[in-house]
Amino acid sequence: MENLTSNNNINIDELYNKISEQIEISKMNIAIQANSEMTMLYWNIGRDITENVLNNNKAEYGKEVINCLSKRLTSEYGRGYSIRNIFNMLRFYEYFNDFEILQTLSAKLSWSHFIEIIKIKNGLKREFYTTMCINENWSVRTLRERISSALFERTAISKKPEKTIIKDLQLLNKENKMSTDLFFRDPYVLDFLDLKDTYSEKDFESAIISELERFILEMGNDFAFLARQKRITIDGEDYYIDLLFYHRKMKRLVVIELKLDKFKPEYKGQVELYLKWLDKYERAEGEESPIAIILCADKNDMVAELLQLDNSDIHVARYITNYVSKDLLEQKLMKSIEKAKRQLEQRNKRSKI
Repeated sequence: MENLTSNNNINIDELYNKISEQIEISKMNIAIQANSEMTMLYWNIGRDITENVLNNNKAEYGKEVINCLSKRLTSEYGRGYSIRNIFNMLRFYEYFNDFEILQTLSAKLSWSHFIEIIKIKNGLKREFYTTMCINENWSVRTLRERISSALFERTAISKKPEKTIIKDLQLLNKENKMSTDLFFRDPYVLDFLDLKDTYSEKDFESAIISELERFILEMGNDFAFLARQKRITIDGEDYYIDLLFYHRKMKRLVVIELKLDKFKPEYKGQVELYLKWLDKYERAEGEESPIAIILCADKNDMVAELLQLDNSDIHVARYITNYVSKDLLEQKLMKSIEKAKRQLEQRNKRSKI
């Protein structure tokens, strides 16, 4: 568009851009308001049916009423009132029955988000995905992918006691502070890197850089990429950090070290050196101490436990570069969670003796 200026020296382009921005903001606010209204409407429908029909404890009568309601509402108002969607409204009210909390959530999540969340039967997992979805601003597609990749089971927090999980989620919700247990995962699913059967650490690193956006999404989208092969010099000798990121919410530098083999104890010493250097020379005022993730093809849990990595700023995790079915992944992760919680209970018992 030609940059026109009137006799009064009004820049038409600037005026157009200002008005255009206002229109777009207004359209977005209208969409948000419409979504919130629709979500609250569905919640109210779920409440009314629950209180007036289902509380009678007559299952067959309830089904009959819902079928009748669905037919009449669909005839008048369209497909949004199918039997399936009405049952979604009932489950929605059952899982989110606190009106004040629901009002806050409805301003941040769409009905399509809630549809994915109410499919989760476990209340703690629902709370996790709801909190993470809001704080990381996930689209519906991203939320679906995170659930499908068993993100909750892959986070370090899933292996902690329920009280710890609730406390960390509340901290993120109310104070916008993310714990390392919510951030660390094992394994990391990197099947989008499209690596060949044989590849080097350099190939691995290059694949991550070329797919940086998707890599960051898997790690958590509060990530900011800083450097690749960052050189640090200690006593005249050069060392190279594979990947360096910054996590905005945690206010921490994050080192990512890539290894193609099984975790070895000496990797801890290597990464500790990097963290000490970064803490001394790169850590800015107001930041927390740096942390590290060592991504390995495999690891030995006993070695990690003996090195007390659970209590350090170094996290060792496996990575998956090939597609794994959700069912198989969940089975393996659930066994891992159960084992970790048993070990935690045993450790707590020993500390009390």
